[in-house]
Amino acid sequence: RSSFSSADEPYAFHKYEVEHTQSKIRRAHQAGAKASIEVFHAGQYARVKDYAVGPMGFIREDGVEVKAMTLEMMDHTANCFASASKEAKDLGFDMIFLHFGHGWLPPQFLSPLFNQRTDEFGGSLENRSKFPLMILERVRKAVGPNFPIDMRISAIEWVNGSITFEDTLSFIKMAEPYIDTVQISAGLDINHEANVHMATTNFSDHMVNADYAAIVKQNVNIPVSCVGAVMNPDQAEMLLASGKVDLIGFGRSFIADPDWPNKAKDGHEEDIVPCLRCLQCYHISTNRRNVGCAVNPRYTNTDFIPKKLIPADVIKNVVIIGAGPAGINAALTASLRGHKVTILEKENHVGGALHYISKEFYKKDIADYLVYLKKQLAKSKVNVCLNTTATPELVKNLKPEAIIVAIGASAIIPPIPGIDLPQVMGFYDALSHEEKIGQKVVIIGGGSIGAEIGLELSELHHKEVTIIELTNEIAVQGNMLYRIALRQKMEAVSNLKTLMNSACQSITKEWIIVKSTEGVVSLEADTVIIATGVRANSKLAESFYHIVPDTFTIGDCNSARKIMEAVFEGHTIACNI
Repeated sequence: RSSFSSADEPYAFHKYEVEHTQSKIRRAHQAGAKASIEVFHAGQYARVKDYAVGPMGFIREDGVEVKAMTLEMMDHTANCFASASKEAKDLGFDMIFLHFGHGWLPPQFLSPLFNQRTDEFGGSLENRSKFPLMILERVRKAVGPNFPIDMRISAIEWVNGSITFEDTLSFIKMAEPYIDTVQISAGLDINHEANVHMATTNFSDHMVNADYAAIVKQNVNIPVSCVGAVMNPDQAEMLLASGKVDLIGFGRSFIADPDWPNKAKDGHEEDIVPCLRCLQCYHISTNRRNVGCAVNPRYTNTDFIPKKLIPADVIKNVVIIGAGPAGINAALTASLRGHKVTILEKENHVGGALHYISKEFYKKDIADYLVYLKKQLAKSKVNVCLNTTATPELVKNLKPEAIIVAIGASAIIPPIPGIDLPQVMGFYDALSHEEKIGQKVVIIGGGSIGAEIGLELSELHHKEVTIIELTNEIAVQGNMLYRIALRQKMEAVSNLKTLMNSACQSITKEWIIVKSTEGVVSLEADTVIIATGVRANSKLAESFYHIVPDTFTIGDCNSARKIMEAVFEGHTIACNI
């Protein structure tokens, strides 16, 4: 009744799973690491077929009954926490990690929003803390005084009416006698509006929970750690040196680059692949579809992408057309396998669309990734030819044995009367030349690019911005949590307006004529930005197909796609040449 996994997933301590669990512990120990395990109860959010339990009784949206826990239920559950923790210790784990954050069962009791009981387990903080403290006391008794216990807790849950940071701090003090360290996080898991503060997006700052952790550290006598967008070794060292925290937890950064710790230890920080905080790795954000990592193609694909690149059997002359994320990753992979690689790039810079997107204020993570790619290219044996427009004749003269076409996509220019007027500009131009943009701005297209440009211009540059979007949703191609975070930011800006289910009919020197479901409206603007998406350069890509048999197209020149698909295609194609 505690699980948030599927009901048929194996239990780590089941007699048929014990050997498998212990093998994981041994692998951690063989690598010089310590092994910890999370002990967790989903409470009212448990995935069950009959009923769940929590502080209050109610019927969930999915029709499952949640029963208010009786004292007998609490006693049984606290004993289950204790027995699971003791079993973890006996199996060889070096520490247990009690999850008291993100809205699971213990914090459901702590929260006055979820816990509105009128008995001894509700009301005051002291009463709301009784059941969580019962769990801690029994776990400590079960594992003994010298076995490390870590506890994660949300500093705040980012939901109105829920527990305050002051109450969280008071509870941590109550819990201190039973635990050895506390980890500070934030947000809720199931509430998607608060989930974006748990798994932060590109719209949040880095090191988001460090200040909360610092206050906790000032009030307790045990080590304090924090999680939440600590992105690189410099940030981690800064937090440790400042005394704000004693330890730092990492999640997505280690998905982006599993060798992050070793690279940091060996002084190779420039080789760490930075996380984009795109949330493609997070099952909730993606609705469990196409889960992966934008910058680590091996994540979720370990069955067919080897950890170490396999050297090429036959060294080939590989020509790559285009230096966007797909082309660069293909070039680096092919070169590391031993091939002779040349990139032809028509612009005077590498990066493709990333070159422009990275200029956005809220794309600092992508900017870091572009810096990483440039450094890897500079250290590689790849021959990068800038200001070089590839033609079939030029490519043929290079005598390639394999060709990878990664020429990207071109901006769509809709056939709107007046679109060629001087106050109209494309989104690439807008990203590169903010100084050209007037005070009153209309953006045609409310996809990710249009919405983010509108947010930046209105919030940071204080311009009056209206976004015209043909559909009923902003950034429809983005994943769920990205869209929520974007919407939250946009709703907080009063000088940013959106016209949904609307289409631009024409542009004049004075007005932009827009047709919506409510009729025709006229908008005044100094600048009109076209952000209606991109179209694959498929015809141009096809012109390179007749030169050698081993010719491949990757990235946006196949169809407009995300960084994750571009990086995956570049890496996997280069692995098979």
